[in-house]
Amino acid sequence: MNNTEKPRRGRERNAATGRGKPRQGKPPARPAADRSAPPAPGGRPFVLAAVRIEQVRAVLGEVLQWEFPADAVLSRWLKAHPKLGMRDRGEVAEAVFDVLRNLRRYRQFAESGTGPAARRLAILGLSGVMDHAVLEAGLEEHERHWLAHVRALDLRGLSRAVRDSMPDWLDEKLSSLEDADALIQALNQPAPLDLRVNPMRVERADMIKQLRSGPALRHDPRPTPYSPWGIRMQGRPPVNRWPMFENGEIEVQDEGSQILAALVAPRRSEMIIDYCAGAGGKTLLIGALMRSTGRLYAFDVSAARLARAKPRFARSGLSNIVPVVIDPENDQRVKRLRGKAHRVLVDAPCSGLGTLRRNPDLKWRQHPESLAALKETQAKILSQASRCVAPGGRLIYATCSILPEENEDQVKAFLTENPDFTLLDACKIAADRCENLTLEGPFLNMRPDRHGTDGFFAAVMERSKPAKPEN
Repeated sequence: MNNTEKPRRGRERNAATGRGKPRQGKPPARPAADRSAPPAPGGRPFVLAAVRIEQVRAVLGEVLQWEFPADAVLSRWLKAHPKLGMRDRGEVAEAVFDVLRNLRRYRQFAESGTGPAARRLAILGLSGVMDHAVLEAGLEEHERHWLAHVRALDLRGLSRAVRDSMPDWLDEKLSSLEDADALIQALNQPAPLDLRVNPMRVERADMIKQLRSGPALRHDPRPTPYSPWGIRMQGRPPVNRWPMFENGEIEVQDEGSQILAALVAPRRSEMIIDYCAGAGGKTLLIGALMRSTGRLYAFDVSAARLARAKPRFARSGLSNIVPVVIDPENDQRVKRLRGKAHRVLVDAPCSGLGTLRRNPDLKWRQHPESLAALKETQAKILSQASRCVAPGGRLIYATCSILPEENEDQVKAFLTENPDFTLLDACKIAADRCENLTLEGPFLNMRPDRHGTDGFFAAVMERSKPAKPEN
C-alpha cells in the first residue's frame, strides 16, 4: 500500500476548492451574440487555452512512454516550470490524470478528426477541467465540431472495457469479482484526500475543530467512517504547508492504510517489524499506538524510500522506530531476529490495482507477465518475514490489490506450507479499534465502491506455541 500514502498532485474541481466561486452581486449581462460565438483568436481565452493544451500534450507525451510512474513524471515537469501558478498546475494535473483514467475510450475518440491525435487527447482531458467557452476559444473550428460530436455520444453503446477504459486482461479478471461494474466505475473516480492525526499529539475531534475554524473549512474536513484517526478532505488542499503537518500532528494516509495499522493491534513494549515499510505511513501510526515504547523496525530494501520516510519519523516525535535497509536475500539482521517479533507486518509489493483512483496509470503499466513476477516476490517475502514471528506472535499480510491471486490465494498457499500458522478473523480484530467496520471474515477486503477506501486486502495469521512437554 505504499502507493496510497502520496497524495496526487492536482485539484478537485468543485465548490470546496474555492475555484469558480461566484461573485457577489449580479454581473452585467453580455449581449446574446457573445454567449454563442467563441472568443476571437488572439484574446486572453484563446492564448490561455492554446497554452494549456500544449502543456497537457507535452506532459502526456512523457507519461505515455510508461517509463516512470505518472506522478513522478508530472512532478518533474512541474519543477521544470516553476512560474506556473497553483491553478495552472492544478488544471494540468487534473487533465493528465483524467486522460489516464479514460485512456482507452479517449484514444478511440481521438482516432476520429484531423490533425495530431495527441492534441485531441489533451483536449479531451481538459474538456472536464476548463470552462468550455475558454477551452473552445483555443480550438480550430473543426476541433470544436469534433469535440461537440464526442460529447454527444451515447457511451452505453460501448463495451465495458472501452467505456470504463480497462485493458482486456484486467477487465476479464475484474469481471469475476462480485459487483464488478460498480467496482470498476469506482476505481475510475478521483479519490478524496484522507489525513490521519498523530494520536500521540492530538485528538481527531480537536484537529477537525481546528481545521474547520480556518481556511481548511472550504475543504469540508470530516471524520472518516471507519478509522478513528482519519479525516477526509474534499479537493486538494496544500497540506504540506500547514503548521499541523510541519509539527507532526497530521499525515496524509488513506483510510484503508490506517485500518491496516489497527489490524497489527500493537501493544506497548513489544517488538514489531514493518517488513516493507516504504514511505513509513503505517510505521508512524503503529509507533504512535505503541506510545513510542518497545522497538519498531522499519525494514525496506530501498534506501531511497527509507530516506524519504526519515523526515516523517522526525516530525512525529517517536523514538521507537529503527529504520533498516535490508538485503532481499539472506539479510543477517533479519536472521538475528528469527522467532523474536510479536508482530510482523508484510505490506507486500503488489500490482497496486486497488489504488487506481490515485494511480490510474497502473492499469496501463501492469500486465499479466508483471503480475506473475509479483506473485513470486510476494510468496518469497511472506516466507522470509514469517521466520521472524515469535511463537504466539502474529503475521499480517496485506496488499493494495483487489485480485485474489495476490491475496486469498497467497495466504492459502502459505498456510498449506506452514501448518504452524493459523488464520485468524481479521475483521473482528479490526473492529476492536474501528467500531463501525462490520465485515465478515476471515479476510479483510475493502473496496472503493463499498467503503470509500482504496481497494486493499489483509489477513492475520498466528504462530502456534510449542506444545508443553508432558510430565
